[in-house]
Amino acid sequence: MPPITCTDRELMALSDGRIVDLACGDGGLATRELIEDVFLPRIGNEKLRSGGDSSLVSAGEKIWMTTDSFVVSPPQFPGGDIGKLSIYGTVNDLAVAGARPLHLSAGFVLEEGLSLDLLEAVVQSMGEAARELGVEIVAADTKVVERGFGGGIYINTTGVGATMGAIRLGTDRIRAGDALILTGPVGDHGVAIMATRAGLSFDTRVRSDCAPLWPLTGRLLEGLGDGLRFMRDPTRGGIATALDEVARGTGRDLLLEEMALPVRTGVRAATEMLGLDPLYLACEGQALLVVEESMSARALEIIASTEGPWEPAVVGSVGEEGGAVRLRTPLGGTRRLGPLRGDPLPRIC
Repeated sequence: MPPITCTDRELMALSDGRIVDLACGDGGLATRELIEDVFLPRIGNEKLRSGGDSSLVSAGEKIWMTTDSFVVSPPQFPGGDIGKLSIYGTVNDLAVAGARPLHLSAGFVLEEGLSLDLLEAVVQSMGEAARELGVEIVAADTKVVERGFGGGIYINTTGVGATMGAIRLGTDRIRAGDALILTGPVGDHGVAIMATRAGLSFDTRVRSDCAPLWPLTGRLLEGLGDGLRFMRDPTRGGIATALDEVARGTGRDLLLEEMALPVRTGVRAATEMLGLDPLYLACEGQALLVVEESMSARALEIIASTEGPWEPAVVGSVGEEGGAVRLRTPLGGTRRLGPLRGDPLPRIC
């Protein structure tokens, strides 16, 4: 079937065989129709519909900004898709910094031949995720590249957020004796992507943990105050790499208890079969917290009472100087965990 140009409204209405054509990225009528037919109905708001090159946003507070690019393959997977992942992933980067997410921008790189049905589904997912969190997409851009040069669909997002309260988070606030807490199981996203990509199936269906960390982080900030030292979302490189960054940032040893680590049965079975370590697989809806030890029970209570994919657990503690992550095994021995070296699962997010 030959490519369908975006300027043909009759063909655009078909449910099958619709694709992105190079004309959709030329800045002319085809581009306008793509924006009006695909993007605005799903993520549109007053700011985007104005058609300007930029949007005015409030700036009366201390502002945080983050940017991220999403190239996950495949673009749809159990538990989510690249659209939802781009919204949640960007919001999560703001949330763990202690910021309340306010606004997002979205840039799309589309490959010629991309199914318009897939694109509509991805953009619909983005719009639903943004509305769920009360976050506006205030600027957007689309480029189309030749077939074979674009990987289907890539999304770049920039997020803007405002500092919540006076609490400052950072590795410099971490002290010996602080508790290490995970909000939920590790490795779900990595295994879900791997299984979908390779066409694998397991006795237990594994879904991505793709989820927003806001408003959970806001409730933790309110409920723990200065007792909350640090937050991080362990995406690429998994929890082991995130912990290694904390250990190097503090110069302190971190002792992790293997028996306390939450890992779902399906994830454990899949990683054992494939020779992978779930501690190095990406999470897309969980957070690592460092909390004053006396506040750890309160932290678990807040997480457990907040709606979300949470199964919180205290998984370790902060030690004295050393700067290494050490995993205590069920037999009582320890082994050192370093950062991820090489990526067994490229294009994971």
